[in-house]
Amino acid sequence: MMKIERLNENSAAFMHAISQLMPQLSDASNIPSQHEIDNIIASAGCTIWIAYSPMQEIVGMLTLAIYATPSGIHAWIEDVVVDQNHRTQGYGEALTDNAIKYARQQGAKAISLTSRPQRQAANRLYRRMGFKLRETNLYRMDLS
Repeated sequence: MMKIERLNENSAAFMHAISQLMPQLSDASNIPSQHEIDNIIASAGCTIWIAYSPMQEIVGMLTLAIYATPSGIHAWIEDVVVDQNHRTQGYGEALTDNAIKYARQQGAKAISLTSRPQRQAANRLYRRMGFKLRETNLYRMDLS
């Protein structure tokens, strides 16, 4: 049985899993250090959710940021990735559903995410789960 849980404490197992998962997310993604993961775990507004296979292997992850602005509480999903050998088994949906429920409990008025067009299966999943494609301009400035 698959299990989804919030990462409350870093471990060697998680650091090994993230070193395997991040390259599957994007060629441009760096593998975070243990210190960087510890900072995310300690952050009040950011949580990491992990998916375990029935064999207790970490096979996926999702990061959820929740923050308040004058217009309300917002939630943003980032870095959703499931190991290529475990895709199409419901892990991505379970991670996303868990994030939605947690964001709702925290009072978020909406939850947003982006997904590259070439990630066709992920885009189908998000539409099936009720996410709506918005006509908007997403701007980005690289600061590094």
